[in-house]
Amino acid sequence: MKQETKIRKRIIYILINCILVILTVISIMYIIDFFLLKKEANKESNLLNNIEINKNEIIQAEFNENSTEKIETERMIKLKTLQKENPDIIGWLEIENTNINYPVLQGTDNEYYMTHNYKKEKSKKGSIFLNKDYDWNIPSTNLLIYGHNLRNGTMFQELLKYEDEEFYKTHPIIKFTTVEDEEEYAIIAVFKSRVYYKSETNVFRYYYFVNAKTEEEYNQFIENAKKASLYNIEETAKYGDKLITLSTCSYHTEDGRFAVVGRKIEK
Repeated sequence: MKQETKIRKRIIYILINCILVILTVISIMYIIDFFLLKKEANKESNLLNNIEINKNEIIQAEFNENSTEKIETERMIKLKTLQKENPDIIGWLEIENTNINYPVLQGTDNEYYMTHNYKKEKSKKGSIFLNKDYDWNIPSTNLLIYGHNLRNGTMFQELLKYEDEEFYKTHPIIKFTTVEDEEEYAIIAVFKSRVYYKSETNVFRYYYFVNAKTEEEYNQFIENAKKASLYNIEETAKYGDKLITLSTCSYHTEDGRFAVVGRKIEK
């Protein structure tokens, strides 16, 4: 009897130790993954800074500032260079004094760049990417841009800081650069949402809004965004204004989403 008890205790002891070892290994792997993803994201955010361009191109860009030709900034020239590596890179997104400073990709679907980086390599952090339905030939009404909400503070995690009105007041502008232009967007709404069931009616499915077919549709989007906003923002938009919507996951509810909407500032 005593022998059986000793054997049981020995087995329990071994099991507990095995579980502790497994948990320790999982924790170490999680920590390593956490920092590797952060390192990858930080490296990506510095891409433009690390691109060297011909000095003559910079001189030409500065010369264009005094002419009637389109001004081509240093950032636009660097973006062209980056596009040679992957033509799916359609722009660069930045919110000053945050970690949001990344290339923006656009694929043929809205899944690929959820799991691939700008080099088309498999990556858990994915990329910041534009909705596939945005048509540059029109162009469409709303730059609907997605990104993961990563716990290590990278990609679109800092979007959730806009829950705090004071954060909005110190970060009211979204910058978006393409090879054609450097644009700034004034934030007009910040709200929580979720992915709604098809059976649900009279709900604000902001994640479908890319191109307004009518003025009424456009105005309805603005009205719903302003109504859903977590706090009052004086800035608004009128029909014809180009919009940008940044969207990420939020854990306030099942299939939660967090969105920030801005309108283009005309120069």
